[in-house]
Amino acid sequence: MRRGIVFKLFLLTTALCLFILAILFVGQTVFFKQFYVHQKVEKVQAALQAYKQDYFSSAGDPQAVAKLEQDFYQRHNTWVTTLDAMGNLNYFGDFYMEVRVELSDDGLSGQTMTIPLYSVMNVEDFSQDNPFLTTWIQEGERIAIEGLLMNHQPVPQRMAREPGRLREEGRLENQQMVNKEYEVVTRFEDLNRYRDLYPSFFVKGTIIKVRTPEGTEVSRYTNHLFLDRVKSFQADLLFGDYDGGTNESQIIDFEENQVNYKLFVEHIDDRNGNPAYLFAMVSLQPVSEAADVIQDYYVYIVIATLLLVLLASFYYSRRIARPLLRINRTAQRMAGLDFTEKIPVTTKDEIGDLSRNINELSERLHSHITRLEQDIEKEKQLENTRKEFISGVSHELKTPLSVIQSCLSVLKDGVASHKRDHYFAAMEDEVRRMDLLIGDMLELAKYESGTYKMKMDSFHIDTLIERVCAKFSSDLESKSLHLYTRLAPVEVVGNQHRIEQVLVNFLTNAIRYTPEQESIILSAVEEQETVRVSIENKGTHIPAEQLEKIWDRFYRGDSSRHRKAGGTGLGLAISRKILELHGVRYGVTNTAEGVMFYFDLNKKV
Repeated sequence: MRRGIVFKLFLLTTALCLFILAILFVGQTVFFKQFYVHQKVEKVQAALQAYKQDYFSSAGDPQAVAKLEQDFYQRHNTWVTTLDAMGNLNYFGDFYMEVRVELSDDGLSGQTMTIPLYSVMNVEDFSQDNPFLTTWIQEGERIAIEGLLMNHQPVPQRMAREPGRLREEGRLENQQMVNKEYEVVTRFEDLNRYRDLYPSFFVKGTIIKVRTPEGTEVSRYTNHLFLDRVKSFQADLLFGDYDGGTNESQIIDFEENQVNYKLFVEHIDDRNGNPAYLFAMVSLQPVSEAADVIQDYYVYIVIATLLLVLLASFYYSRRIARPLLRINRTAQRMAGLDFTEKIPVTTKDEIGDLSRNINELSERLHSHITRLEQDIEKEKQLENTRKEFISGVSHELKTPLSVIQSCLSVLKDGVASHKRDHYFAAMEDEVRRMDLLIGDMLELAKYESGTYKMKMDSFHIDTLIERVCAKFSSDLESKSLHLYTRLAPVEVVGNQHRIEQVLVNFLTNAIRYTPEQESIILSAVEEQETVRVSIENKGTHIPAEQLEKIWDRFYRGDSSRHRKAGGTGLGLAISRKILELHGVRYGVTNTAEGVMFYFDLNKKV
């Protein structure tokens, strides 16, 4: 092929543009991000050294320290705080609760426990918009607490109004400590060794003081991502997984929601000589945003380059016009979303390359449009889930709202004033039921959305079942029920927290519908590749035509299974979605003496 001026100019223009783009691209991808991160780290480290001096000069004034933290964030866009030797925030006196222990199994009776509320709840939850919390996190209310004794000090993990709710909805939980315990306990083959190192405690007592932040104090607790990292660091520290040394500073990288962060942890001594930690977190999102903007700018540079090449080529040779018309006709069809026509590539010059690019663009557009249609279908599924959620909540809230309206009418009219406490108790009970219902509906909607990804790990099913059974000992004793277990010590694959939720739902149903002084049989039988977990309770059978319907939300098959029996009618529906996300078999069947719920779990290979 004869190489004319068009070809030469094309080579020259293309080479020059590619050279400039390569320099920009290499500088941005190889050097720019590293330079930005390095500069950011050095600036934050220098600022932290100045912050330490200001912190020691604050004379331990909580308000002065809070202002230092706010000023530091405003100047450096970095969250900073100080932690004590146990990993708790220093100066959390504006958001805590004191509990007088009245009953304990670890010699804590008579003591007063001070609990930082930020470890178990968000500051926004403690408002008039959340009556569920404000009805029982109050002075004079009863409370049950369980947790671990770390360094001879109690570290709460779960709190609820009643001991039976410590494993159900309606509890407050330090999720980071709970998850860390699940991780650490798997490292011990001997559970007694684990209990010796990290003994648990359970107490019941009375709330004697509650303090919540007001005004500018609230801002200290509004960054939940930062508080979650503080609580995760505390969990690592208390369980001995923090290896930062005694007097060394440590920089930790982590990613959350596709955004990179850096954590700065430095061991210091406070004004009294006690060990403490300086803890800071900075986001690296700005550098990613800057890099994305630069990458988007490359598109315009490439477009300008292509236009220059095409204009120069058209000027020196009109022979390009005819194939361009053919390309234009194909592009018009692509604009009409017709991707069936392909441009024949007959030459090895610029037109041939352009034709191949158009064909590739057609294939990519077709692929992206197909993917977009799939995303739209998924969005429709999410919309149907939302509609079902609104319909279900509207239907189920009619009864409690009617009860509350009736009680309010009676109280307003002054009728039966001697039953005033009764009506208030009835309304409080209905509000509690509505709160539990909405919580269950939100969790079920999350599973049904099609976007939830179940994280799998391995754990011993017998250990998990024993731990769940231990939590229901008081419920079993209250109905004089006999619990028989037959558990194979097998390690299975699944989401331990969600499988525990299924066991709690099944065992709660079994206890609820088993007559007094009857038996419940719980077994985990090893099969060839799976483990069959079953819970059988003695009592009445479920009609055969209702065995499949009981998994539906709000389904109540007979008059004995009405709303007064407890629960929200969503426990089995939630359990079904959890087991479906695990991809295992499950079901319910009538036995000779009662009803048996079962499900399978895959054994660890």
